[in-house]
Amino acid sequence: MLEYEDRLWSEGYAHIAGVDEVGRGCLFGDVVAAAVVLPEGLVLDGVDDSKKLSEKKRELLYDVIVDQAVAWSVAHVDSVTIDRINIKQAARLAMKEAVLGLAESAAGVAPDYLLVDAEKVDSPLPQQAIIHGDAVSQSIAAASIIAKVTRDRLCKERWDPLYPEYGIAIHKGYATKLHRERILAYGPSPLHRRSFLTKLLAEQQEMF
Repeated sequence: MLEYEDRLWSEGYAHIAGVDEVGRGCLFGDVVAAAVVLPEGLVLDGVDDSKKLSEKKRELLYDVIVDQAVAWSVAHVDSVTIDRINIKQAARLAMKEAVLGLAESAAGVAPDYLLVDAEKVDSPLPQQAIIHGDAVSQSIAAASIIAKVTRDRLCKERWDPLYPEYGIAIHKGYATKLHRERILAYGPSPLHRRSFLTKLLAEQQEMF
């Protein structure tokens, strides 16, 4: 998990930021990105692609990463912006803001290289996009865990209480059978991504 980082450290890069996002495929809520700079040579046992980890394991690793990181940052782009600029551009924007947030974090550390999960960040910094990066780079995996835990907490603690009828705490906004049924029953909330619901809303109109 440190192959990419080891090479970059050996080339003189001191602050390598892993960058990843979550929520790209959701029907509801923000897309959330994280950027994480870990200390040179640090090995974090258990850090892996957040999708492969249990919720309990992600929560434990979140605390470890926050404690051990040189710097970390998260950024959100909301559903209105997603509908306006499309999800790919919104995910890129969230990643860019997460990277910029590193210098503004409590540690105030600006990265000098970016390792990004299968995407390009709008930044003048040197960077490398890695397919399935969260499975092969510890820095990207750490970012994926921070982003996933942050978004899951938003689903449970902020959004589900606002719109309890949709079951957001259960499915986290993804297009599950339950979620689609609730949208058909209640219509979309203000936080649903209308551009993702064209077919579903057409079905709803046919029902009434």
